[in-house]
Amino acid sequence: MTLQEIQKSKSIGISISDSPDLKVLGLSDGHLRDAMAEIATHLLASGDHLAYGGDLREEGFTRLLFELVPRYTGQPGTSGPRNVFISHHHEDWSEAEQLEQLMRVTNYFAWPVHIRMTYDQLESWAESVRDVAIPILLDIEGESMTMEHRKNLPSSEPDDDEWAAGLTSMRQTMRERIYARILLGGRVEDYKGRLAGIAEEALLSLQAEQPVFLLGGFGGCARDIAEALDLAPVWQGSRERWPGSSSFDGYGPESLRNGLSYEENQVLATTPYVDQWLPLILRGLRLLRDSGPQDNRTQ
Repeated sequence: MTLQEIQKSKSIGISISDSPDLKVLGLSDGHLRDAMAEIATHLLASGDHLAYGGDLREEGFTRLLFELVPRYTGQPGTSGPRNVFISHHHEDWSEAEQLEQLMRVTNYFAWPVHIRMTYDQLESWAESVRDVAIPILLDIEGESMTMEHRKNLPSSEPDDDEWAAGLTSMRQTMRERIYARILLGGRVEDYKGRLAGIAEEALLSLQAEQPVFLLGGFGGCARDIAEALDLAPVWQGSRERWPGSSSFDGYGPESLRNGLSYEENQVLATTPYVDQWLPLILRGLRLLRDSGPQDNRTQ
């Protein structure tokens, strides 16, 4: 990609997490992973950049996302420096940011996620993905840190306050760097942080008036939010109010700002079928590009 192409590419945040409703919907974890793969591959093929706030589980969505990059970009990867954990305290479109866009995927690691790991573990993992992605380590306030800085910090087990502060800060940092967000799945209990992850990421994007694509067909938190926004009817898996659900009071379908009609957003909010919701996401993003929405420094 040329520098001009890099600067025009869009950074799309993908928010995906395990859904408690898969079984009752006749779905499995495999369906959720397939959905992630379909979204990622089509966005990569369109030249977009993907942003994800994840962890380092062997079977997690982070690993899946990184595996997709060389397979669907038509390139084996863009060789980067061995120390790929970078900082963004630079002028606009610095060498670090250009590298980030060329790599096509950025994974943000919240303080409580990476501080549990040793430096050697992080260094080994960074080396394993050096040709396909940029992992960014964040401190508890959401500021990026270099690997050299992290090297001098001992690993530790974060407490509840650190989890809450670190996750919120990471999500706020991501919000400032993405253009639009796609959400699906998500738990509303037994989570770490101030709000359920999908809920907090959705809320931050709605507050920033960013385009949001809400996929409720896999149930979970995304479906609950779709119900709160009057996009999906009550169903057998509907839940009572959960902590933070009242935050979506006052938002409606128009708050999604994704270029799609009410009826199209209803489809996104209710169907689990890829061949129904994927064309709508791509259509919405195309319409947004053509209409030239307000720049929010995330392109």
